[in-house]
Amino acid sequence: MNRAELREKVAEWTDAYAGRIYRAGRKPPYADTWNYENGTMLHAIYRLYRLTGDERHFGLVREQVDRYVTEDGAIRTYERTDYNLDQINMGRLLFPLYERTGREKYAKAIRLLALQLEKQPRTTEGGYWHKRIYPRQMWLDGLYMAGPFRCMLAAAFGSGRPEEFDDIAIQFELMERHARDPKTGLLYHGWDESREQAWADRITGCSPHFWSRSIGWYMMALADSLERFPAGHAGKSRLAAILERLVSAVTVYQDAETGMWHQITDAGGREGNYAETSGTAMFVYAILKGIRLGVVPSVFEGTAERGFAGLLRHAARADADGTFRLCRINRVAGLGGHPYRDGSFAYYVGEPVVCDDPKGVAPFLLAAMELAF
Repeated sequence: MNRAELREKVAEWTDAYAGRIYRAGRKPPYADTWNYENGTMLHAIYRLYRLTGDERHFGLVREQVDRYVTEDGAIRTYERTDYNLDQINMGRLLFPLYERTGREKYAKAIRLLALQLEKQPRTTEGGYWHKRIYPRQMWLDGLYMAGPFRCMLAAAFGSGRPEEFDDIAIQFELMERHARDPKTGLLYHGWDESREQAWADRITGCSPHFWSRSIGWYMMALADSLERFPAGHAGKSRLAAILERLVSAVTVYQDAETGMWHQITDAGGREGNYAETSGTAMFVYAILKGIRLGVVPSVFEGTAERGFAGLLRHAARADADGTFRLCRINRVAGLGGHPYRDGSFAYYVGEPVVCDDPKGVAPFLLAAMELAF
């Protein structure tokens, strides 16, 4: 489809998912809590508002954020001392709400999340722990949850001093330094500084496999953070180089038949592995946005276009009543915890595969917007 047709489709898909998930007083199917899934989906809806000016989308974002943010700036279902980076992601929506409305409750909620990051436990080199319950561990996912928020915080509520962006860059650089595989250029899902976790390699501290969605979170975090990094800051070129290295690395593993990427990135031919939607959509979005920002070479545009075409061909479908569905989405994956997740191949490919999960839908919509507008 051409750009104008895709633009219409993006609006149609976004409206459909917004209605299915949020409108008519429905409770979000994945949890009535302040969480990163809500945040990622609402971010996609807000992005469409920015592109089209359709006030319905802004109103929906505000309505949903107001379910959680009270008049005194507290956040319902949020616990600061859990030191859970996942809880930061939805805070990105507070900035435009405060800018648009001037309501002090949004500023107070921003400061509450900022206080978490100020107190967040760190590795000996200064990297954020992913959560308090995962001591001395950095996960790729965490860079998306906290990085773009911190950039917005530094620009809007901080002084914009270079050292604030220094620390943001350090988070990305530490993750690449410890999790990057020199052979493939891919990043392992997690790194344990202590080497105490059963999933951690005793020498490197890395988890055993490359999970596409975790790499996708990290790549989207780079693209979204680079958009807000000061032009003259030395860290911007370093982060751009990391993103370009990763784009080059994942391109090697794009499936020639489907155009998608597999759940385990480098094991396309292994029995049980499958072409997975969320990781594919995240790669497509990060590549296209990186090209638009001028930090990823345009030669990779074909890679992204093949990936999006693969999503339409192999992951999207229409039900008998015409309802658009997005399928082949890994519902969830992690490391450690209870019951214990060992990071094995069998674990990653054995997790449920579902339709319409926001972790696949939101990046798909964001990728479509990069192509359509």
